Amino acid sequence: MKRLLVLSTLALLFVGCAKITPQEDSRDFVHITDVVPDVIMEIRYYGTYNFVGTRIDGYLAPTAMLTKEAADSLKAVSDDVKAQGFRLKIYDAYRPQCAVDHFVRWAADISDVAMKPYFYPFVDKSLLFEREYIMEKSGHTRGSTVDLTLFDMNTEKELDMGGTFDWFGEESHPDFCGNPDTGEYDPTVEHPRKITEQQFANRMILRRAMLRHGFKPLSSEWWHFTLKDEPYPETYFTFPLK
Repeated sequence: MKRLLVLSTLALLFVGCAKITPQEDSRDFVHITDVVPDVIMEIRYYGTYNFVGTRIDGYLAPTAMLTKEAADSLKAVSDDVKAQGFRLKIYDAYRPQCAVDHFVRWAADISDVAMKPYFYPFVDKSLLFEREYIMEKSGHTRGSTVDLTLFDMNTEKELDMGGTFDWFGEESHPDFCGNPDTGEYDPTVEHPRKITEQQFANRMILRRAMLRHGFKPLSSEWWHFTLKDEPYPETYFTFPLK
């Protein structure tokens, strides 16, 4: 009888532990503001000003989280840019898988183009999957990717990057109108929406600071960076932001 009780207890413990999968476990994550207290937060997916036009699934609070390792590296970036007269402004960081699923459902509904004038006026919505603006998996869901810009403490405005966060188009590429590896602006580029030399230089301030402190860039978004040595390169987390 005792043996049956022990086995039953172990079985219950196993079932209880099985419910806590690595994807649902947030113990290795921190709120960015706990590590970098002076960041500015504009969590676009908690509000309605984003390319979908509604609050995104999984964003239960206007907060941003990262793995501890990514947050520590972001603190080094913050100290770096602060010495140059800037603060970090966060648009998004960890993104639960249900949010990515929300994006996929929205992209599949070709008729919903309410936010097209603001985020993708020159791209047909039917091409969003093909051009990989929307994907079923996102690096954000691994917890070490952040979308951000710089806030100029002298002007008390966002630094002019020549484009908005989540703009679907080549204008968002880091190599648009210049070479991000050398930081050289290309004045010969002919494009109806080309950015200025100063706007390109502003993008490079953010990029260089992020690269100096262990982040790697994305070829299609000037605001998007992932920790090179991310602790969960194969894990897509599901816990909501709250």
